[in-house]
Amino acid sequence: MRVVPEARTFEVGDAADVGAWERHNAEALVELACVIPAGSFRAREVNVQVDRLRLAHVTGTPHTVARDAALVESRPVDAIAVYAALRGEALLESGGRRRVVRPGQLLVCDADRPFLRGFGHGLEELAVTVPRAAFAELTGLDSVAEPLVVDAAGAGADPHARALVRLVGRSVAADVRVPADERAVLELVSVLATGSRGPLALAHRAAARAYIDDHLTDPTLSAASVAAGAGISERQLSRVFADADTSLPRQILARRLDLAHALLASGAAARTVDVAARCGFASPSYFSQAFRRRFGLSAGEVRRNAAS
Repeated sequence: MRVVPEARTFEVGDAADVGAWERHNAEALVELACVIPAGSFRAREVNVQVDRLRLAHVTGTPHTVARDAALVESRPVDAIAVYAALRGEALLESGGRRRVVRPGQLLVCDADRPFLRGFGHGLEELAVTVPRAAFAELTGLDSVAEPLVVDAAGAGADPHARALVRLVGRSVAADVRVPADERAVLELVSVLATGSRGPLALAHRAAARAYIDDHLTDPTLSAASVAAGAGISERQLSRVFADADTSLPRQILARRLDLAHALLASGAAARTVDVAARCGFASPSYFSQAFRRRFGLSAGEVRRNAAS
């Protein structure tokens, strides 16, 4: 049985709670020192742990956060951090350089290199922390030399950045939270960090995984459509999944079952047969068998548990 991660929410509603906010982030994401302007401070964070990854949806009123050299030395987190700005500009100071990260942009940085981020007009963002060891497995690198800012929205957006925002957003910010595919997140972050220097097969597989997640409800999803979406041939598509010790049918099945479980566990599903159809399963009986094998419970049991 695969345990589907649950989201937890932490909120503060007063300037006096800034210490609690710092402690929560130290435990759930990245330890930061927080400075707030005079007046009230409100913030909310939805956190999800997906295997080795920590994901979050963060909102807050104006404040500044920092990891200075002393904090990095005393409390290293040994992780690569990714922040996707949804609302509010963020001033970034790192390595003696200043820049502004705007809504629709994505920041990739080493969480153990000092930085300061200021949110003069408040913020809404998605955050991901990737353990350094997991990052090194895919990239052969142990760090991001300097912060990278990538467009994740608009006409010139990087498709991998855009895909990462959608994938993480569905996991932490949607009404029905679909567990993120850990491998897809790792691959997308790795592609963004390495750019043209990274393995081409990794970029192709990341694009294919993202395309699958965007089209899970399409019953006609096929090798041909995924290959076209990733910009490669069907033979290449088969090869890049084989390189990761899996296959395209296994990837599609696993992600459709994740979606089905999320729908059933949300309590919004009326009938399991409707969930099966919505998740692209042509055969309700095949769906039922595959669901029980994956989760150790029937789809009906998950639905009834959610309703009770």
